[in-house]
Amino acid sequence: MKNRFDIGSFVKVKLINLPGHIRTPGYVRGKIGRIRTIHGSFPNPEKMAYGRDGFPPVTLYGVLFEIAEIWNKHSRNSKLIVDIYEHWLEPSYAEEKRFW
Repeated sequence: MKNRFDIGSFVKVKLINLPGHIRTPGYVRGKIGRIRTIHGSFPNPEKMAYGRDGFPPVTLYGVLFEIAEIWNKHSRNSKLIVDIYEHWLEPSYAEEKRFW
């Protein structure tokens, strides 16, 4: 199975609010990050939380964020890595890469 993103790719976390069991923290939704690691593919935990089998599997990425992107603080060297499933990510565009 081919991954949608490669290490180093810029991504934007989808800015959607869904009810129920969600594995993507609200504070990173709508934010720009960069793929740091690819953990592999796993059953979708958001489906499994409701008694489904979680298939097809979804790729899980380690996404690196600048603290300035998340909380609008001026901290150049502070970063955060959040594990996010592929269906929450979309490609980022050049004008959105302001902190990199």
